Amino acid sequence: MSEAPAGLPPGVVWVEDPRDPRVRDYFQLTDVALRRVLEPQEGLYLAESDKVIRRALASGHRMRSLLLTPRWATELTELVLPALADGIPVYAGSPGVIDEMTGFHLHRGAIAAMHRPTLPDVGEVVAGARRVAVLEDVVDHTNVGAAFRSAAALGVDAVLVTPRCADPLYRRAVRVSMGTVFQVPWTRIDPWPGGVDVLREAGFTVAALALAQDAVDLDELEARPPERLALVLGTEGDGLSRRTVEAADLVVRIPMGGGVDSLNVAAASAVAFWAVRPR
Repeated sequence: MSEAPAGLPPGVVWVEDPRDPRVRDYFQLTDVALRRVLEPQEGLYLAESDKVIRRALASGHRMRSLLLTPRWATELTELVLPALADGIPVYAGSPGVIDEMTGFHLHRGAIAAMHRPTLPDVGEVVAGARRVAVLEDVVDHTNVGAAFRSAAALGVDAVLVTPRCADPLYRRAVRVSMGTVFQVPWTRIDPWPGGVDVLREAGFTVAALALAQDAVDLDELEARPPERLALVLGTEGDGLSRRTVEAADLVVRIPMGGGVDSLNVAAASAVAFWAVRPR
């Protein structure tokens, strides 16, 4: 057993057992199947690193608890003290205990269990938007996070994810996005591809990024972009479904060279978002 280090703020609970039931929200977070059971049931997601936690709080999300290594428990007083004042449990443990507890190394020394917000409806999310991204069945959390980061940086006003798309609030997606999943309005669009009609009725031109003989080059869309545009990007490997391509108003391809026919979906999203960014 390890003793609590000197200098911890009063009220911070020192954890010595990686299976302490008080910190069960953080057990073995690398087990995706476990998180899928736990998160919908208790309405939780995990925010890793002080920057991501701050962005989550700034967007109005509520913290359930905070877990830190000793160094960060003493340095992040702007997170720790308000949490304690609000009656939110703050725990600290040695890096070894936290590694065993979570199943991964906590590089940034801070992770918070956050209450999952209720998702808004599609109409609310796209109201007033000029550029919308739709992620169809993108299953890799890294790609989802990267797409959100590009969306935030390149003028996309909202992101819609289809029912089978990976969870944007999964820990890795949040971390890769650098917390921009809290910055860009988003929700799930269901059913899909029936949701294409919802977007069209809201005044959007729906453009599917896909390899097709009748596809127009992205250069053409960039030269004459519609006032309201929804860009649809497909899953890794297979790309967009045939039904989605058929339902879209137009199909767009990114011109390629070097014998390459397509880009990773995260890279493709960045290229497309930049090309059609509002001027």
